[in-house]
Amino acid sequence: MYIKPKKELGQHFLKDLSIAQRIAELLTGHGNYRKILEIGPGMGVLTQFLLADNRFETYVIEIDRESVDYLKQHFPKLDGHILASDFLTIRPDLLPTKVPDTTEPFAIIGNFPYNISTQILFKVLDMRERVPEVVGMFQREVAQRVASGPGNKDYGILSVLLQAWYDIRYEFTVAPEVFNPPPKVYSGVISLRRNDKTDLGCDERKFTQVVKHGFNQRRKTLRNALKPLNPSEAALASRFMDKRAEQLSVAEFIELTQLMKSED
Repeated sequence: MYIKPKKELGQHFLKDLSIAQRIAELLTGHGNYRKILEIGPGMGVLTQFLLADNRFETYVIEIDRESVDYLKQHFPKLDGHILASDFLTIRPDLLPTKVPDTTEPFAIIGNFPYNISTQILFKVLDMRERVPEVVGMFQREVAQRVASGPGNKDYGILSVLLQAWYDIRYEFTVAPEVFNPPPKVYSGVISLRRNDKTDLGCDERKFTQVVKHGFNQRRKTLRNALKPLNPSEAALASRFMDKRAEQLSVAEFIELTQLMKSED
């Protein structure tokens, strides 16, 4: 079924159904979830393939009232499964349903709006114990940044913080012409699957501070970039301090955090 985009909504709608199907098929069920939540379904181009997958129960969250009305009219299987709300502000315990729950796992999928895609990922990070799998389309530069490893110019704060908890794979690139209207940039699809870590083995708040300070002055060595955190003698004497943030793996950031003072 082809869903004709509504241009008046001012959004970029995916019109290539084969790409929508390919994105939907990236969901593996990793983490033994039964529910999936699509963020920003719009006119339902991706939604139709999610609903056809009998492995999962599909929910959607959409902030645009016109899109909500359209989904209700054209997708009766979504009855009671549409959250007319903003993913970034809704209470996490109300996802993916309207019934409070803080335990049941669910996957997240979507063609994410470029302007809030990073915020979506940070909220996923906060809910990582309930979100074992994410499949999403992002602006290509964001997708590359999330999936990049150490030594790569795209490797940064989001890369490290997410890769500490998720195994991330860059799946494929999507050209502008498959959207209506076409954006001015390429898109990239990535998948995130929760790893087996339940604890990093260090102070998580301090870990985040170390990562952010390191990359906020990424051209400096960590010896200089981390001065505001008052590193311990053990940290200063470590093999890390004469390196730049982009040279450290996630495991090395954890090891460095263990050497830092625990107090602010």
